[in-house]
Amino acid sequence: MSRAITHLLIGGLIIMTMGVPTATTANENDLKLTIVNPQGLYDPAPNGYSHAVIASGGGRIAYIAGQGGEDSTGALSPDFAVQVGQAYANLRTALEGIGAKPNQVIKLTVFVVDHDQSKLGVLTRHVKETFGETLPAQTLVPVPRLALDSMLFEVEAVAVLD
Repeated sequence: MSRAITHLLIGGLIIMTMGVPTATTANENDLKLTIVNPQGLYDPAPNGYSHAVIASGGGRIAYIAGQGGEDSTGALSPDFAVQVGQAYANLRTALEGIGAKPNQVIKLTVFVVDHDQSKLGVLTRHVKETFGETLPAQTLVPVPRLALDSMLFEVEAVAVLD
């Protein structure tokens, strides 16, 4: 990793920890997640994410590969909302496979093909259904295409295990 990228990452982490924590936390054994939505930034909760999440008490971190909207046979619906729902179901299955729960996820990155404002409602609904009040930090990346021609959505996650 280049020095410039390392400095940007460290600087970003410092900035994220300078906010005023809100009251929402999640506990899994000794894991404590503190949701930070600093004053001076808008409230992101209605849009299904938090500006930053501080994980303490944990030691192991899991990186979950991008989960698309494929069902167990590999089939993809042509419908965006169906793919998003299936992708979050796949994410829950991946989390269960490593012994984790949604409230241990601290960061999501979602990739949306041909993103526009009309898709935000679908995305927000599924994030809130999956994570409840413990909304992870999240980044949405509009993309022209994904790994498969008919893929419209993909979500990857970072979770603290213990």
